[in-house]
Amino acid sequence: MSVSHSSRLNKLVREQYMRLPQDGLVQVTYVWIDGSGEGVRCKSRTLDKEPKSIEDVPEWNFDGSSTAQAEGSNSDMFLVPVRMFRDPFCLDPNKLVLCEVLKYNRKPAETNLRHTCKKVMDLVKDSHPWFGMEQEYTLLGINGHPYGWPDNGFPGPQGPYYCGVGADKVYGRDIVESHYKACLYAGVKICGTNAEVMPSQWEFQVGPCEGIEMGDHLWMARFILHRVCEDFGVVATLDPKPMTGNWNGAGCHTNYSTEEMRREGGLKHIEAAIEKLSKRHDYHICVYDPRGGRDNSRRLTGHHETSNIFEFSAGVANRGASIRIPRQVGQDGYGYFEDRRPAANCDPYAVTEAIMRTTVLNETGVETKDYADH
Repeated sequence: MSVSHSSRLNKLVREQYMRLPQDGLVQVTYVWIDGSGEGVRCKSRTLDKEPKSIEDVPEWNFDGSSTAQAEGSNSDMFLVPVRMFRDPFCLDPNKLVLCEVLKYNRKPAETNLRHTCKKVMDLVKDSHPWFGMEQEYTLLGINGHPYGWPDNGFPGPQGPYYCGVGADKVYGRDIVESHYKACLYAGVKICGTNAEVMPSQWEFQVGPCEGIEMGDHLWMARFILHRVCEDFGVVATLDPKPMTGNWNGAGCHTNYSTEEMRREGGLKHIEAAIEKLSKRHDYHICVYDPRGGRDNSRRLTGHHETSNIFEFSAGVANRGASIRIPRQVGQDGYGYFEDRRPAANCDPYAVTEAIMRTTVLNETGVETKDYADH
């Protein structure tokens, strides 16, 4: 089995040091999105006392030339704390802190999509948008081959793996359960997990979250996933189509509702939102992966429980549609709907912002409106 060298280090030796007292001092790990728009970085510092709120965590900086976010001649970037979590690796009273990245001139970095998302969420706060995102991912060995797959071949066809049980059905459950517990400890709003259709592919769900907290909680859940995988010596990839051929891709299905959709008779508001989305399909495809739709083009083929990337569709209980209305919602006449188009490596800030721009702020076309002056 291909695992990293670091995972083979004696973890009992590490525990000896982790149990040492801190004498009232606190380790704070700053987490941010790097210049790829997909990777996360982190570094830690010591504070004199436990921060009780995000305002107690000071700004910091880092070398943006080493994260593809700045040139070496002007490399200092600002880390602005925005949300704090408990640290499941170093334990209480230590913290994980999610940060926005600002450039030298205090303007948001190119991959800081939280900045505009927060503006939009503040504008639409009276509609009380709720989101729940289903993060699919694939476990890989350190050699880039799916974890648990034969070294020189393939496992049996898809069918027995989804929500599977048994050593011949699922690979890496220890990682999945460790990630789940770590998220619960941290305060991430994780709400479930399951094995997916392709072997070594898994999913966890985060939500319901209101407004900007959706992106915050999903990004921290991703960071925790990568850290847990680091301990086990494997890699979690969010590639939307890690294996070519007759294997399912990986998405980040996004469940969404506003307050009026959740009330009795809300189905008419759901249908109105879907109608708006149908007229802006190209715009959403462009923001639903980090490469303007190129990643999703490998996944949204109309096969393997996906819609065709070039066509918009919607239906009740239809997992081959762009938008799925759950059967229970169709029967009750209110609730939520699921946008199945976002890729696994999407930025949740971009996805949730786009949905709000189209369904609540009534934007049309491929251009977005700048609300900076409003």
